[in-house]
Amino acid sequence: MKNDRASFRAATIACQALWLLALGGCGKPDTPATTPAPAPTRTVQAPASVARVVPAPVSSTAATPAPATSVAATAAIKVMQLTLGTNVDDAHKITAPGTHFAPDAKTLYASVDTRGQTAKSTLNARWRYLEGDGQLISSISQSIAADGPATTTFTLHNPDLWPEGKYRIEIFLDGAPVIQRDFEIAKP
Repeated sequence: MKNDRASFRAATIACQALWLLALGGCGKPDTPATTPAPAPTRTVQAPASVARVVPAPVSSTAATPAPATSVAATAAIKVMQLTLGTNVDDAHKITAPGTHFAPDAKTLYASVDTRGQTAKSTLNARWRYLEGDGQLISSISQSIAADGPATTTFTLHNPDLWPEGKYRIEIFLDGAPVIQRDFEIAKP
């Protein structure tokens, strides 16, 4: 068990170092306030010593037009809902929501619905493996700009089998925790 933890921690440190090198070489162009800025691609690793590190797809945001007389459209941005699943549609919505996933589910999605208006806010998704010490397996931030309801999707990818156990995703808006959801990886 100690050898597995040591291997996992070493792989995690290598993953973080790789990410820092990749981030250092990237420049972020300015985007208009009405267009959501894509998050940088991050390397994500499952909490298993045999997991391979692969880049996760860039998270994305889809905004829907606000109703013409909506009071919510003039309010500050708020997180309304967090949904988990293994597939998303073109509007970045989860097609089959759930909190129990099979170990062979290669990609997990978190769909975050927001309402309100912001020229620039940051959503952060922190994925944790709760078995043991609550190991952080991924932290992905994405800048958003919205003028009404919008959906932001975060992606966690593992080409290998997920270790069975309990997990949690925590969503932060501009650094403040706003919502979290526990989920489980187990054989059906």
